[in-house]
Amino acid sequence: MDELFEPAGTLRSAYREVDWASTSLGPVRDWSPTLRAAVDLTLHSRFPVTLFWGPEFVMVYNQAYVELIGQKHPAALGAPAARVFAEIWDVIGPMLRSVRSTGRATWTRDMRLLMDRRGYPEECFFTFSYSAVRGPDGRAEGVIDIATETTTQVLSQRRLIMLVGLSDALSGLEDPAEILDRALRVLRTDPQDLPDVDILVADAAGDAGRPPLPALSSTILRDGDFALETTADVPVMRMRLPGPAPSAETVLVARLSQHLPLDDGYVGFVRLLGATVAQALQRAQARQAERRVAILERDLSERLQRSLLTPPAQPPGTEVAVRYQPAAERARIGGDWYDAFLLPDGALTLVIGDVAGHDQQAAAAMAQIRNVLRGVAYTAGKPPGGVLEGLEATTRGLGVNVLATAVLARLEQAGNGVHTLSWSNAGHPPPVLVAPDGTATLLRTPPEMLLGVQAGVARGDHRVTLAPGSAVVLYTDGLIDRRDAIIDDGLAELVRSLTGRHGSTAEQLCDELLARFAASSDDDIALLVLRIPPEPAGTPG
Repeated sequence: MDELFEPAGTLRSAYREVDWASTSLGPVRDWSPTLRAAVDLTLHSRFPVTLFWGPEFVMVYNQAYVELIGQKHPAALGAPAARVFAEIWDVIGPMLRSVRSTGRATWTRDMRLLMDRRGYPEECFFTFSYSAVRGPDGRAEGVIDIATETTTQVLSQRRLIMLVGLSDALSGLEDPAEILDRALRVLRTDPQDLPDVDILVADAAGDAGRPPLPALSSTILRDGDFALETTADVPVMRMRLPGPAPSAETVLVARLSQHLPLDDGYVGFVRLLGATVAQALQRAQARQAERRVAILERDLSERLQRSLLTPPAQPPGTEVAVRYQPAAERARIGGDWYDAFLLPDGALTLVIGDVAGHDQQAAAAMAQIRNVLRGVAYTAGKPPGGVLEGLEATTRGLGVNVLATAVLARLEQAGNGVHTLSWSNAGHPPPVLVAPDGTATLLRTPPEMLLGVQAGVARGDHRVTLAPGSAVVLYTDGLIDRRDAIIDDGLAELVRSLTGRHGSTAEQLCDELLARFAASSDDDIALLVLRIPPEPAGTPG
């Protein structure tokens, strides 16, 4: 063998077996210096290189190039390119002829070719350059191809784009039927990997129980809800999905490409597609279950809240309106409460309070302290401060350990439509007095300790006269306290909102305050409005 082929390494025997004299290149000893130099360069390169020489583009290549053409080697060595690459000659033939006739090189990035190198037309991608190899006279004697295969990179990027797109498309969807429809539309955008794909939904007979996926012609892989099989030599992936209803059998079916090797990357990709759809359905089912539980909890909470927050007493000559609005993101129950009830002497007791916490435990504590307060107020016959002291002593004695703020008020008639309101404040936001002329004022008092902090705390009493047309607004801090503002700002805004509202009824005041403040609140709100209606026109004073 000519010493020219010594650098061919493992290809030396293949070069030896080629009858070069019968090719258009002729005997090796007669090869032109240009061809010999090009072959020497090719065989010394570790990068995939091939020469297409002469009018027939006879192929001479190195060991690295063998990996690119697969089973075409060794028959391709010394053979015309049109015969070696018959399946893609309509693409590369004109390129080679153009380079040989014009001398201008080509550059192609990630070209898709269906090349038969493993017994089937395989989808391949290559980045390569065809360049003329010129003889001493300047004419192109051949073409050199320096190439690299980019199939792995292109397929990986294509599949990653599909997976990300599918995940994004299903994100946030909660309707199983919409998930299946959206998934199918996205999956059908990749005909190279999924030539045919569908999602089949059918009612399972009786108790589905997860029957096995029925077999096709032959099984390649079966793993739980995933099966890879063939029918008529076409690979088919099937994956059971969580059904949109308990009685539904849902299966993702995809016919796979006959132009791609059924390797771990391809199989893993289609499994990930199925798993992405399955996870979206599972998330939707979990959210639906959570919603059902939340609805049940809200219904239960609302019934419990209605049983705890009874309608207020409405003695003659007064208007009393109440509201309770839970935080939007919580179950409709918490530690805020209101109360209005009559004492044996006919006085009206008004209460607004807030037990620490926003859950069933806080509601239970609120129910206990509310009922104890009712009992103490009804039997003690004391002013508001004394009632709160009795409440503190009783709850401690009964082991009801809670922290709470509260305003307890007592309304008594003073004659001629005038009423007297006395109250005690245990660490609660101050009530607002709306005078008959529309002036709104905070009923501020020296700060006193919360309920449940310290035993034996003396509570003060305060008094104000309410003329006809006056109103007093009691509220919990959810009405005016905001995370992005100090509470004094909220109190000032409340006073501004109530100024000039002396013409509103107690019910209207409640509605107006909720409309103004509730939307921006992230806490429970309890409201109690007491109003002394103005005397009818012409009534003697």
